[in-house]
Amino acid sequence: MRVAVAQLNARIGDLDTNAAAIREAIERARAAGADVLVTPELSICGYPPEDLLLRSDFVDACAHATRALAAAARDVTVLVGMPHRTSAGTTNAVAVLRDGAIAAFYAKQCLPNYTVFDEARYFAPGDAPCVIDIAGVRCGLILCEDAWFPGPAGQARDAGAQVLLAPNASPFHTRQQALRRSAVSGRAAACAVPIVYVNRVGGQDELVFDGASFVVDAAGSVVQQFPAWHSTLGIVEFDGATPRHVRGELEVAVEPNVYAALVLGLRDYVEANRFPGVVLGLSGGIDSALALALAVDALGRDGVRAVMMPSPYTTPMSVEDARAMAGTLGVRYDEIPIGAAFDALLETLAPLTHDAPPGVMEENLQARIRGTLLMALSNRDGHLVLATGNKSETAVGYATLYGDMAGGFAVLKDVDKTLVYGLARYRNALGRVIPERVLDRPPSAELRPGQTDEQTLPPYNVLDAILTAYVEEGRSAADLVAAGLPAEAVRDVVERIHRSEYKRRQAAPGVRITPRAFGKDWRYPISSAWDATAGAR
Repeated sequence: MRVAVAQLNARIGDLDTNAAAIREAIERARAAGADVLVTPELSICGYPPEDLLLRSDFVDACAHATRALAAAARDVTVLVGMPHRTSAGTTNAVAVLRDGAIAAFYAKQCLPNYTVFDEARYFAPGDAPCVIDIAGVRCGLILCEDAWFPGPAGQARDAGAQVLLAPNASPFHTRQQALRRSAVSGRAAACAVPIVYVNRVGGQDELVFDGASFVVDAAGSVVQQFPAWHSTLGIVEFDGATPRHVRGELEVAVEPNVYAALVLGLRDYVEANRFPGVVLGLSGGIDSALALALAVDALGRDGVRAVMMPSPYTTPMSVEDARAMAGTLGVRYDEIPIGAAFDALLETLAPLTHDAPPGVMEENLQARIRGTLLMALSNRDGHLVLATGNKSETAVGYATLYGDMAGGFAVLKDVDKTLVYGLARYRNALGRVIPERVLDRPPSAELRPGQTDEQTLPPYNVLDAILTAYVEEGRSAADLVAAGLPAEAVRDVVERIHRSEYKRRQAAPGVRITPRAFGKDWRYPISSAWDATAGAR
């Protein structure tokens, strides 16, 4: 038996393009002598379609597109993911296309309803196995979450399955590849049945899918690994029901995977929403430097514009480093000093401020002037404004609404400051684009004389350790203090996290790369009297 794995990048709602990609995969699979082609979960419409699934016209269009595809399924069986309406409700299904028709459906049984998943909102669960004969081998179907629980796989094995074919749309985060392998390997070993795991690739709003499809044998050992971060079609060869071993390994280091995730997520967001490119404020600091490198790697230098907007507190070093980096990457670069606009606004406000000493108002005015200028350029040229703030700042509200938070996409939204530096060094190892002193100098917003971030925030190694434990791992403030983190910093950071919820609700979307990002999988009330710091007092 020869199984073709189609690791595809399906765009939400673009049924014609998705169907064309599947047709091309069918032709390539047929030419390679494949007996069956496996495409990812909901491959006809993309994943996750969210409330489009509540529209009957959308579900009907998916059904029509899948029936039209069936005509191409001759000499090869094709598995296509689609929403399928039944008497019990709409199911998350795999359609089995064979001999020019839809021969069977399998409905996903285990519907995830946690973190970024809301499948119980949209789908009715299936309750029956689907086992089909392919080249004399009995192949059972399971769908994504089904592999994480014993029921569906055991059911298929008991119905005679010798191999399990598993379409997926499993989004990436820094721990997911290892978790995925562990779950699938354990399921294969428990059932004593090989599993062909086929995952989608590509960015979809906040989610990014890494592909990284793989095959495990009946003992749970990985015997074939497909690449991450690329659309591909490959062949899995079986001797009877035993997959042949093919060499191949994944890159497991965090920085290469996260960098690839951010590039892919940004590229697909810009292309899917038909922006001609992006514009960002280049400050001479580490965050905007990394954002610029990512943007150029995602879109090419012609798709990126950088604007330096020095204020009276911007150091000559920052201007020099911004110019140097823009020149290295070859992007369009402009300088728009904001001193005159800043002075004009201060003069306008003077009758109301009564000569109060400078403070946060003056700092935020500078950020908001910059945000206004970037949005003006976006309005004129149609470019997407790329916000450059990181997760550490977003978490504690160290960012200005309608200022440096202005933008349509925040590529570093889920990247803490510690990882920002790691990614910058990784990118420079591929080819130096970020000036070395940007990496070496203390980070600063440069909104007042001599300002550094650590005048306002705990050291980033402490701040990021608190964020990881409190936000991503869900541990309490008391747990953090018991683990040795300083109580005063824990109280300060946790208070800031919850006090800044209203800001995050107004923030741009950005690529999710951790197990818990601010967005779909962080849903706290803005107004709340709960004291999350009580255990740290």
